[in-house]
Amino acid sequence: MSLFDASPAEPELKHDAARPLAERMRPETLDEFVGQQHVLGPGQPLRVQIERDQLPSLILWGPPGVGKTTLARIIARMTRCEFVPFSAVLSGIKEIKAVMADAERLRRAGRRTVVFVDEIHRFNKAQQDAFLPYVERGDIILIGATTENPSFEVVSALLSRSKVYALRALTTEEIMTLLERALKVLEVSAPPELLEQIAIYANGDARTAYNILELASAVAREGVIGWEAVESAIERKTLLYDKAGEQHYNLISALHKSVRSSDPDAALYWLARMLEAGEDRLYIARRLVRMAIEDIGLADPRALEQAIAAQQCVHFLGVPEGDQALAQLAIYLSVAPKSDAAYRALNKAMETVHNSAAEPVPMQLRNAPTGLMKQWGYGQGYQHAHQFEDALNTMECLPENLQGTVFYEPTPRGMEQRILERLKEIRQRRKR
Repeated sequence: MSLFDASPAEPELKHDAARPLAERMRPETLDEFVGQQHVLGPGQPLRVQIERDQLPSLILWGPPGVGKTTLARIIARMTRCEFVPFSAVLSGIKEIKAVMADAERLRRAGRRTVVFVDEIHRFNKAQQDAFLPYVERGDIILIGATTENPSFEVVSALLSRSKVYALRALTTEEIMTLLERALKVLEVSAPPELLEQIAIYANGDARTAYNILELASAVAREGVIGWEAVESAIERKTLLYDKAGEQHYNLISALHKSVRSSDPDAALYWLARMLEAGEDRLYIARRLVRMAIEDIGLADPRALEQAIAAQQCVHFLGVPEGDQALAQLAIYLSVAPKSDAAYRALNKAMETVHNSAAEPVPMQLRNAPTGLMKQWGYGQGYQHAHQFEDALNTMECLPENLQGTVFYEPTPRGMEQRILERLKEIRQRRKR
């Protein structure tokens, strides 16, 4: 299950109020770990390697608060290895060599060492290279943790000797599971909808969720955490928002209809509401891409380009920098000329397909790769467009029963005005 679960093997530490809640909640076994089922579920690769004690060196790549440090500790415990935590922020080559020398002595004594390097991307090339001989000789099992793409931040020699596992941000439901367990340690209670708001605000980071809960519990009245306590902990108003419920759909509907109505101010407001409530940025980006297709279409073909560029920007930059790309896109789509002609055209074509017989492809449109197929008439009557003036031929491309059917009717707005004029010219010349 994930990062800071609530049932470690050292129960006395759970009640040590001097320790941060996130530390007290660290799980001790894989069964207590919440999240990352794509690699830690039954039969999944990383779990199998841990259970069989056949671990190579690892790079754990994922956002903050998803369990990288905790997972490294569990691995060391389950494989009966010494655990040596290492900070790339505080350590240099001198410290690396000292730890490696100790690990080599332990190996000779028949004991293995897991060296956990937090924020390994902060080590320079020389510092990362210092691990190589010890990894190659098997003196250590290196587990590096990084929030950055290891393809760019970890030297290729070390990367080739390690297995990279991408960890995912925890879901709202997974964080709520952790918070519910933490309530027992804090000996307080809270309504489920309040825990859900904390989980949404935490945006996949269990540590953030624990910190909010711990602060809120300090000002809880009569052992019950209320909305005011949570708002005090995060120093802002909590917005009622359910990512899977009515508020989720109401807000995205408001954003969509504001863009469709060419109201950039309203679009920005509803976008800000969703961002503030912790909505998944890539979900918003997907919906904006849909708006570019459904409501703007060929009236401004660049709208789709802008939408895909914004989606990539959000994916690349993350929160909060990527939010500006969403705002820029919402404004662009709002002020762009609108057309749903392509959207309606496809719907009309789909309706025709559903309501009419599936006619065979006309002979003139079929390829004839064999002599026998040519004898049967495949390709007979085909007109190669590039052999005609302006690449316009008179060949029919629809089945006989649908000839003359018009699906796409462009609007006189934006780029579609030019498309409309071009289609009129094409259709008139074909009639002649």
